[in-house]
Amino acid sequence: MLGLPHEHHHWLYVWIPLFGAFIWFGTLWALLITWLASGRPHYVSQDGNIAYISDVGADILKPLFIVGCAITGLSFFLSSAIERWLRHEGRLVANMRRRERVLASLAVFFAFVGMCGLILLSIFDTKRYTKEHRVFLLVFIVGVGLSAIFTVIEYRWISRDFVEIRKLKTLYIVKGTIALILILLAIAFAITLFQATDPGAIIEWTIAFGFTFYMLTFFFDLRMSKGVHKGELSRQRLLAMQQHGQGVTAAREANVGNGAVPSGDAYHENGAYSAAGPNGYTQMSHANGPASYGRGNAPIAQPANARVANRASAAYP
Repeated sequence: MLGLPHEHHHWLYVWIPLFGAFIWFGTLWALLITWLASGRPHYVSQDGNIAYISDVGADILKPLFIVGCAITGLSFFLSSAIERWLRHEGRLVANMRRRERVLASLAVFFAFVGMCGLILLSIFDTKRYTKEHRVFLLVFIVGVGLSAIFTVIEYRWISRDFVEIRKLKTLYIVKGTIALILILLAIAFAITLFQATDPGAIIEWTIAFGFTFYMLTFFFDLRMSKGVHKGELSRQRLLAMQQHGQGVTAAREANVGNGAVPSGDAYHENGAYSAAGPNGYTQMSHANGPASYGRGNAPIAQPANARVANRASAAYP
């Protein structure tokens, strides 16, 4: 792919959340430093003593604010969509149940809603379009909040199926903690917005900077695909691994993320499963037929992987 060796293919997309987080963090600092360096001016749209992000962004730095919000919103949506695509392609641990796929799709959809809200609130600034700005601010908060909730629940279900993969549990805990803190702060912001202007401004800046850390979690999500081949962690293959007692080994290999297959075993793109047989011979079990040993030995019947996977899939409705 574009001349990159396979172990570096993840470089094509892991930079997206990093770049988005960097732009967002830089935009916020530019707005904050400008307000402080200008002597903390009182903007037309400002109610309290502390300026809101939208107050500074509605003034001379509005072009910067729009560009920063557009890049950040697009990066957030693309990170969520690429994570879903990698699971579908079998380069991240697959969704084993229908509900996980539904949760992932909802997370992507609301990431798109949040992106639209962020871009539009920067265009419809609080100085000229106060009502519209607040509507799009609400759209952004709700979109990102729901996307985070669905993502955390999805990770929770995946981590329960593959408890051996420590990175999944770690990401689930980190994402959940950051999302919970930001959601609680968002609730506090909604309460203080009309009742305590200055505390509301402080909370808004805190939430904005905290969103940077949530963006960065997608870097670690996408990086787990490093060195993993297409289909290597697909649902069918994981079911076959579990049925052959290779769940722990496969999970550990996935945790390392070096693209290797379980020691002594191999899974092939055509659905075949191979394992070391007696005397070091190779045993092949194909999706459409029995297994056999090489070097002229008589076939030894083994259950087909397709039937094994179908029986195993009953546990994952």
